[in-house]
Amino acid sequence: MDYRKAEPFKIKMVEPIKLISKEEREQKIIEAGYNQFALKAEDIYIDLLTDSGTGAMSDRQWAGIMMGDESYAGSRSFYNLEKSVHDIIGYKYFVPTHQGRGAENVLFPLLIHNKGDYVLGNMHFDTTKAHIELKGGVAVNLVIEDAFDTEKEHPFKGNFDLVALENFINGKGADKCAFIIVTITCNSAGGQPVSMENIKAVKKIADKYSLKIVFDSARFAENAYFIKKRENGYENKSITEIIKEMFEYGDMITMSAKKDGIVNMGGLIAIKEDEKIYEQVRSMVVPIEGFPTYGGMSGRDMEALAVGLREVVEEDYLEYRIDQIEYLGQRLIDVGIPIQRPVGGHAVFVDCKKFCPQIPFNQFPAQAVCVELYKEAGVRGVEIGSFLLGRDPETGENLESPMEFLRLTIPRRVYTNRHMDVVADALIEIWKRRDMLKGFEFTYEPEVLRHFTAKLKSVR
Repeated sequence: MDYRKAEPFKIKMVEPIKLISKEEREQKIIEAGYNQFALKAEDIYIDLLTDSGTGAMSDRQWAGIMMGDESYAGSRSFYNLEKSVHDIIGYKYFVPTHQGRGAENVLFPLLIHNKGDYVLGNMHFDTTKAHIELKGGVAVNLVIEDAFDTEKEHPFKGNFDLVALENFINGKGADKCAFIIVTITCNSAGGQPVSMENIKAVKKIADKYSLKIVFDSARFAENAYFIKKRENGYENKSITEIIKEMFEYGDMITMSAKKDGIVNMGGLIAIKEDEKIYEQVRSMVVPIEGFPTYGGMSGRDMEALAVGLREVVEEDYLEYRIDQIEYLGQRLIDVGIPIQRPVGGHAVFVDCKKFCPQIPFNQFPAQAVCVELYKEAGVRGVEIGSFLLGRDPETGENLESPMEFLRLTIPRRVYTNRHMDVVADALIEIWKRRDMLKGFEFTYEPEVLRHFTAKLKSVR
């Protein structure tokens, strides 16, 4: 008999969680200005806000923490992490940063030389877009059109539209394009992977116009797993072999290691062979992040990351990881709840344009479902849509996101499928009364990355 595989680990430590009463939850979300970021963690039952830094570390990682070398310069832990980066990523040069945003803050000013230069991506995440704009650049999304059809079963919805990419370069001029950024997996498109074939084609275009390729590689191992499972010719390759081939088509990477590094804090920049850029990064990292052999990370965190990078490429782990996300997605599909299909990596993305079409984009339909999910079952998700997208910097008008997603982001090695059942059951109850949902408007709106700290009120 072919038994269904269980989690490839056993539980050695637990953390108690508590479901507070519905009356308390309704009061807490009002006090938070209907913004899930303002809720206290102790008032959350199941926290699906993000998979960034929220995973559970292994016994080997905790053992590594105890061995961390906190030397300011030349830490042993740095060299252990450097070896893991070289073995898994394959690049020659490496500098640690405190997280992915630190990596972007160091690298992007070295690549964006003129105000108004374009950065061409499949689909930028919010913080990446913000860092590009803060450096004077313009973020351009060039993901395939199929990414916006949530019902279509395309295996690689994170792919670049290659015709659009080349047309944009020709139309604006290669000298106006700072670099190409390939986000794997593509979070804003629904955790969707990018195929090796597409990566190769992007590399061919980049070489034609002498453009550098940067990988936003927060979920690089999950992307490699999808290539192995969905792309012809890779079924017999190891995850590490696929990763090295992916990165061979790029020039440098930024990484928030809080995702596929399975650590609570950390990031890095890796550079394939460009020594000039590497030296610039080393110089830039000192005033922003710290000395190049710690870059904003403690020695113990570097030890944990050195182990995490090796654990994340284990196929048993990746199979369990993706299977759990597919389990939640399938429960929602079975009752007709619209989600981004096929289910991608790290999260299930509920299509709230279809869930509550009565709510216009500028009243944030996904935020409405997000708030209702917390009130229903104490589950914290996150809006990935027009609330997150923000305003046009020139006109000040609300930008309309092509997709209004509620993202149910699954932390690594934290929850069981029984927890996924709670989430699914709660959404099914909301689905039954979806016509009653109402949108939101601002009572306070910050200028940058507004969704983190904004305050809202219900539209009556």
